[in-house]
Amino acid sequence: MSQVIVRNLDQQTVSALKSRAAAHGRSLEQELRLVLAEAAKPSRAEVLEIAVSIRSLDESAVTGDLEALIRDDRDR
Repeated sequence: MSQVIVRNLDQQTVSALKSRAAAHGRSLEQELRLVLAEAAKPSRAEVLEIAVSIRSLDESAVTGDLEALIRDDRDR
């Protein structure tokens, strides 16, 4: 695992994060890990954009009789 050091946080930010951690019954370090992990997740719009791009990769591959394609695949 990697480590990150964040310098020069104002005391109000640190106090708010400590309060948040205490409210959730976690240490400040645990709370920060969760906050950072959540911030690193792709947004819903990004996920949808990825899904659209994946769908458009090979639209022409699935044409014709799908049942026949499945039968052909099973017979291999």
